[in-house]
Amino acid sequence: MTLYRALLGSRLILVVLCLFGVFQTAQAAPPGHVDVLICYKKWPVLNDLTFIRNQGGEVRRSFSRMPVCAATIPQAALNLLAKNPNVLLVEPDVEIHAIGYQDELNNVWGVEHIESDYAFLHNPSITGAQVKVAVIDSGIDIDHPDLAANYAGGYDFVNNDNNPDDDNGHGTHCAGTLAAVADGQGVVGVAPGVKLYALKVLDRNGSGSFSDVIAALEWCIDNGIHVTSNSYGSDGDPGFIVEQAFIDAYEAGILNVAAAGNSGDSSGTGNNVGYPARYDSVIAVAAVNQSNSRPYFSSTGPAVEVSAPGTQIYSTLPNDDYASYSGTSMACPHTAGMAALLIQAGLDASLSIDNRGVRQLLADSCIDLGDSGRDSLYGYGLINVRNGINLIEAGLAPPAAVEPELMSVSAIRFKLVRNNRDMIVRVFITSESGEPVVGARVSVFLKLNGKPYGSFTKLTNINGVANFRINNAVRGYWRVSVTDVTADGYVWDGVDPNRLYRKR
Repeated sequence: MTLYRALLGSRLILVVLCLFGVFQTAQAAPPGHVDVLICYKKWPVLNDLTFIRNQGGEVRRSFSRMPVCAATIPQAALNLLAKNPNVLLVEPDVEIHAIGYQDELNNVWGVEHIESDYAFLHNPSITGAQVKVAVIDSGIDIDHPDLAANYAGGYDFVNNDNNPDDDNGHGTHCAGTLAAVADGQGVVGVAPGVKLYALKVLDRNGSGSFSDVIAALEWCIDNGIHVTSNSYGSDGDPGFIVEQAFIDAYEAGILNVAAAGNSGDSSGTGNNVGYPARYDSVIAVAAVNQSNSRPYFSSTGPAVEVSAPGTQIYSTLPNDDYASYSGTSMACPHTAGMAALLIQAGLDASLSIDNRGVRQLLADSCIDLGDSGRDSLYGYGLINVRNGINLIEAGLAPPAAVEPELMSVSAIRFKLVRNNRDMIVRVFITSESGEPVVGARVSVFLKLNGKPYGSFTKLTNINGVANFRINNAVRGYWRVSVTDVTADGYVWDGVDPNRLYRKR
């Protein structure tokens, strides 16, 4: 689903300006300026970008998969921007932060605690070797002896170059928990054989912006990444554009795993999971300690999906170093690593398990903690590699979902009957392969001479045609807009031909 189609479906055809008093935008903006994400009705052209510059603004980034640009503009120019007829939506480019952290297997209690060792002891080939995992963070020390062998590439979206070296340490620590090699020294990761990618969106201070995250997600889609590990976030909802970027990645087959956040309290109450973990297209990971209890800092709420080790996690740091950190940032790569093991185990068992299936496996293999079933503290419970692999080998893994076929409005035609007194509007629905879609539910909105006439819904017949009959239709200009099309096994491409017909 494209961003424009999603906006049409949710009726968010407006420019959002009030949010700028609510959420903090990236700190790079000079005084009197704000960092924004601008979504256009059509792909922005030179005049759109020139307008921003003429107002004293700067275009910081454009995107390849959605008609959006990230820009820094004067606060005073927001109203002028809203008047641009090609502008569909403006949202703040919200600042993100690394989520705080204060013999090999013996050095990493978390890896052993979720029984990752079972994978490579049970089957030495199950190390995640065929799986691409991207750590979206502050970069990675690509020369670290525990990471260099698995490093497969990446990009620095902060400095816009091909060297995602870590000048903060947070990303390297997460990468070690996920993918440190099994070489008899230092530490070992949950999936010590994955193809490890570094996508740098956080600077040396552990701060960044969601516009760089969107660019990183597009990079993941373009480069066939299977799993993303996201140990950063914001407390405030960054808006529709960012959410749609994660949905696009999820629909492209990527499993997005994110730290739930460190905004919890000792009582374990409240709904304080951060973003992007709170999105439905993302797995929110809470933290547990060695006693399987929730540390006070771990965020809580209905979005929490699973739990993983997150206290005193010993892992890699830049300059060939190691240290122990605590936080849901540390729980996230445990889960991303387990997802990689399950993907490879599925491939080894000749099972086609997509990202949704792996997500279900993670939940099904959890050791239940807290209240029975899913709860707001632990989600489904503590992830467990042994349980997940056993489910796969027993043939109990969820099958890959059947991708819905695209359908479209291929034509809108008009027919006059009963001596031209009645008018029939015929809406033709066809599949991507050109076949008529039978039983599709089609909704239309009619205008007569520019004024609303009414909304109507019909099902398509055996020929894939929905017939809307207007009795005693008066003369004038009739405009027909298709507002929605639904059918089992199909998804509408969102394109509305929007026909105008003159009845004489």
